[in-house]
Amino acid sequence: MPELSWDDIDARAVDTARILAADAVEKVGNGHPGTAMSLAPAAYLLFQKVMRRDPADNEWLGRDRFILSAGHSSLTQYVQLYLGGYGLELDDLKALRTWGSKTPGHPEYGHTDGVEITTGPLGQGLASAVGFAYASRFERGLFDPDAAAGTSPFDHFVYVIASDGDLQEGVTSEASSLAGHQQLGNLVVIYDANQISIEDDTDIAFTEDVAARYASYGWHVQTVDWKKTGEYLEDVHELHRAVEAAKAELGKPSIIILKTIIGWPAPKKQNTGKIHGSALGAEELAATKAVLGFDPEKNFDVADEVLAHTRTALDRGAAEHAEWQKGFDAWAAANPERKQLLDRILTGALPDGVGEALPVFPADKELSTRAASGKVLSALGAVIPELWGGSADLAESNNTTIEGARSFIPSEHSTREWAGEPYGRVLHFGIREHAMASILNGIVLHGNTRPFGGTFLIFSDYMRPAVRLAALMKAPSIFVWTHDSVALGEDGPTHQPIEQLTTLRAIPGLDVVRPADANEVAWAWKTMLERRTGPAGIALSRQNLPVFDRSKVASAEGVAQGAYVLVEASKPTPDVILMGSGSEVQFAVEAAEQLEAAGVAARVVSVPCQEWFAEQDDAYRESVLPAAVRARVSVEAGLGLTWLPYVGDAGRSVSIEHFGASADYKTLYREFGITTEAVVAAAKESLAAAS
Repeated sequence: MPELSWDDIDARAVDTARILAADAVEKVGNGHPGTAMSLAPAAYLLFQKVMRRDPADNEWLGRDRFILSAGHSSLTQYVQLYLGGYGLELDDLKALRTWGSKTPGHPEYGHTDGVEITTGPLGQGLASAVGFAYASRFERGLFDPDAAAGTSPFDHFVYVIASDGDLQEGVTSEASSLAGHQQLGNLVVIYDANQISIEDDTDIAFTEDVAARYASYGWHVQTVDWKKTGEYLEDVHELHRAVEAAKAELGKPSIIILKTIIGWPAPKKQNTGKIHGSALGAEELAATKAVLGFDPEKNFDVADEVLAHTRTALDRGAAEHAEWQKGFDAWAAANPERKQLLDRILTGALPDGVGEALPVFPADKELSTRAASGKVLSALGAVIPELWGGSADLAESNNTTIEGARSFIPSEHSTREWAGEPYGRVLHFGIREHAMASILNGIVLHGNTRPFGGTFLIFSDYMRPAVRLAALMKAPSIFVWTHDSVALGEDGPTHQPIEQLTTLRAIPGLDVVRPADANEVAWAWKTMLERRTGPAGIALSRQNLPVFDRSKVASAEGVAQGAYVLVEASKPTPDVILMGSGSEVQFAVEAAEQLEAAGVAARVVSVPCQEWFAEQDDAYRESVLPAAVRARVSVEAGLGLTWLPYVGDAGRSVSIEHFGASADYKTLYREFGITTEAVVAAAKESLAAAS
């Protein structure tokens, strides 16, 4: 175990970090100083003494990852980024939580150099860190599977600082259970057990034995108690020994329960809820500075020798990077094909042959879009080695298994149904939808592999916080949502999505894709995988659907534009436009046939993705939905709200504006008015309103 070098200048740097955190919050008048003050020794230890990072290159492939799950304590990270030379300067700390600054109230991915992930809602950071650890192992399997542990350029650690609030959120229970099951030995969590939250002492709501809980998950558990003697002593050497012991435990994730006093050493407000989420106030801040030997009259006071010392992190990082590069270059020379694979994956480009690998589905047999999706995934899995995923205990229902692939689990967890290995491609999340989404986010932020995770559309409600964060971060996570309407049938209203498509479309930056038939599924998957600008969710049917005869209707390639003319009317300018998504497009096609037989020129537009359609230029959108045609009908087995901009003032929506019921899907469609006849009637009403 390496010895820790810790001098007086290190102690002074830690105290400087405390004062900078307090000053920054005091200046803006709001924020969370207490945790940043008491965690300064732990954060400094990680950034200056433990982690392999290069402050000059935040994209370095070989870096250790750091995730501040306690995102409200953003200054814990910002101050270390400043001290270590990551690009933040003193003026950035002074601009905390203000417009246009690099130091927003919570760390934001893509906004501040050195921040690996957006950690806003508590629990998301720790849960997504599990995804980082998943990705690290999977990528090692892709690029360097045979190297001994600790010898590969792809070996690194994922460090997390978590809080009482993180541990209370349910998503961390889900994700931590999976981390123990997966034996993620490169995941090291420091849990700041200061026992204070906004409502003050956490004993009011949180008294469980965290150590026993994590031991039961299969974690390596250590406790470092800086309060154990009755006199508070920040023993960084003890914490360092615990971190090194955690790194040495390669068969389990590790949690270090660090017992601290929040706001230390503020004389009056330490260990109170007041210092958790508000400024110290001028008097308390001055007193704290006096305790630490700082001039109470000075703000943002950083001694030149302290900054010179902490900025040696740049030299250390450069040296570690150069040493790592030697190993990487040796690996690249010995593995030219894997190096070529790595280069392609890092660009985000798909391999050649994806288009040719897409299945083409004949029109002579009906097929559910969930079943079609499974066939597409297996076909693409054969040519895209970085494609991997699974579901929340619904593999057979979601059709999320890549044919012939082994499961991503330690081999001893193989079962009768599933053969696994540490580098497998089939993910099993158990019934943990929220953690699944968070883990997917962590995977895509760690590297450029393409993971996906599936469940029923109704349970996207459990995933929503992580889905929203994926959209906020523009992380290209892919969510597979099957059983996408009341047509799932007899399970009844608790399982039948009504508002889900609408509420998901309301998330800025999330692509909601609902293909109308099997061939649209194929092109939807191709398009989702080609795009890396944000997350996508694909909504798929349980019931079988007609496969359109593409010799009689437009090519499914139009899916990439979000909406396209599936069936053209009998004259250039149609009398009415019928549009829909997913399983209800068939009713629009049938309704158009009836209307045409009655002398009404009806165009059918398939709208698999409203978000992709909105990206198209005005000319294309006008060519699909000409403004002059005011008679319009939308049909979708859900709320009609998101169709209002498309149907306009004279249009009509065939929709469901209430909860479902338990019955077979044909009965439900009939009773709820999702039928060809309903579309025809709506078209006639719209024609009358538009005339």
